[in-house]
Amino acid sequence: QAQLEESGGGLVQAGGSLRLSCLASGRDFTRYAMGWFRQAPGKEREFVGAHSPISNKTFYRDSVKGRFTISREAGDTVLLQMSSLKPEDTAVYYCAADVQGYGVGFPTEYEFWGRGTQVTVSS
Repeated sequence: QAQLEESGGGLVQAGGSLRLSCLASGRDFTRYAMGWFRQAPGKEREFVGAHSPISNKTFYRDSVKGRFTISREAGDTVLLQMSSLKPEDTAVYYCAADVQGYGVGFPTEYEFWGRGTQVTVSS
């Protein structure tokens, strides 16, 4: 019954901004780490960032630091605010939950996944 649903993807010009949302339902995700991953055509799924409720810290991959921000609302919604978007940010973006709460950057550590939402950045 647990479910994650992403929304907010779309087409945006380079340099623009976009906000993705992930709604968690079916159980209490408050103590879970919530992460964002992305996968571009022909590439492996890669870590974008994650928030850990254990440390109350958020971690990002280097290429998005200063441009992307993860925030959580009421424990059931996680946002990914993206700014200064680049064509290389084009990918399907997924939210995921790690029940242990550490928010590591490996997708194998996450038990719950959304279906993904497409983000396309035009040049």
